[in-house]
Amino acid sequence: MVNAKDWLLIGQKFHGHKCPAMPNGLRVAEAAMNKLGVERTGDSSLHAIVELGDNHCATCFADGVQVITGCTFGKGNIEKTHKGKWGLTLIDKKTNRAVRALPKAEAMMQTKKTSFFKDYREKGVPPTQVPDEVVQPLVDKVMNAPAEMIMEVSDVFEFKWNEPKHSYNSGACEMCGEMVIAEYTVIQNEKRVCKDSAV
Repeated sequence: MVNAKDWLLIGQKFHGHKCPAMPNGLRVAEAAMNKLGVERTGDSSLHAIVELGDNHCATCFADGVQVITGCTFGKGNIEKTHKGKWGLTLIDKKTNRAVRALPKAEAMMQTKKTSFFKDYREKGVPPTQVPDEVVQPLVDKVMNAPAEMIMEVSDVFEFKWNEPKHSYNSGACEMCGEMVIAEYTVIQNEKRVCKDSAV
């Protein structure tokens, strides 16, 4: 069984500040992993789909998911759907099984009413400048609340994963000299060039 509390300090160090959203990602991913019966991946045996968008509150959620699952943007086994939601679909590619988990709207709405949001974040105060006595109770609440109070978790369902092929076909752009994957190049004046160098 995965325990989100084992990953809190690592998550905060990776994330860079205290907030309730990153721990929410830890807790939701913990629930998904335990429902699937999987451990953190060091390769790409798990794949995470997060329903976050860009430039909205609580995208810190994704860092919690990355830290505890091992699904990272560097490994290419996490992706965003840009729906502006906080759902997580976690796929076990070895068994073609998946689960969808998400924070409960009621719990998130309660957090939005706190001083952390009203007096600091919504007024543009960076999260690193929010006093610890304001944010720590929110972190504690997320980390200690019974799962059924703060999240919803689906039943396990079948998810047939089609693994995309990884390209190792790379070389230097014939104009700027920088390394580029061949599939991201274009032919221009009989030279293979990167998109930045293409006119």
